[in-house]
Amino acid sequence: MLCVTGGVHEDQRAAGGGLSCRDGDREHDLRRGAPRCQPTRGQPADPLFERRGNQITPTPEAVSLLSEVERAFVGLARISEHATAIRSHQAGSLRIAALPALAMGALPRFVGRFMRERPNLQIALHGMPSHLVIEAVAAGQADLGYAVGPLERPGYYIDSIESPAVVVMPEGHRLASVKVVRPRDLAGEKIVGVAADTLFRSRVEAALGELPRSVPAETPLSQIACVLVSEGVGIAIVDPFSASEFVGRLVARPLRPEIDVGMLLLVPRQRATSALAQSFVSGFSAHLAGIRASLAS
Repeated sequence: MLCVTGGVHEDQRAAGGGLSCRDGDREHDLRRGAPRCQPTRGQPADPLFERRGNQITPTPEAVSLLSEVERAFVGLARISEHATAIRSHQAGSLRIAALPALAMGALPRFVGRFMRERPNLQIALHGMPSHLVIEAVAAGQADLGYAVGPLERPGYYIDSIESPAVVVMPEGHRLASVKVVRPRDLAGEKIVGVAADTLFRSRVEAALGELPRSVPAETPLSQIACVLVSEGVGIAIVDPFSASEFVGRLVARPLRPEIDVGMLLLVPRQRATSALAQSFVSGFSAHLAGIRASLAS
């Protein structure tokens, strides 16, 4: 261990008026009272300061030691700052897996705002089909997952996300002037099919029943359906979050009775949820609520 000594002890003076130590071929006289670096066992001492008249100046060894000490203190300060940031939910990392309906619009928009308020945060955002979201959360590859149900396997905390479907149509469509669309209003329409062989699609088919209609195109993704609608292929029944990305290009109207898309938040039960993740979930839930409200008005 290194330390700085301030002078020569009285018993040293009594023993011979002074001591000296060697550093290579250099010999330093302790009788001059120069503070020095206390040697560790088996090592020669190095002076940290030299007396020049009435002044004490640092040696090159002292300057070198100071730079190391400064680096150490900077490292400790950074650790302390990072710990404080974590406690205040301003730093840390999150891994999020989400179905495309969220990952291609609403989710990255919220992530951007969330990170602007937390510049030390790191987020990994992955868009994938719902069954892969479920697997990613189960395998510990994602801290949070957003998927569509149903989900009947254990190991998750599950929270339903209110996601009532809306009807999207081009501006100037005959239904653009109504506030709420009902199934009977869709008679004779060309309706782009979305997400075949899913619970959501079966709910849509049940709501439309025997209503006369045609299906000019099929797609698994709501975003693609919205693009097809914008190109005049027909209208579509999609989730509200995908529809919100096309506001200004398409008209979205609530469908009544409601058809819920069935979105879920998945959190792994076997791992503790960080305060940062809880803050993200709360903020994103409020963000989605704002989107639903904007389309319902």
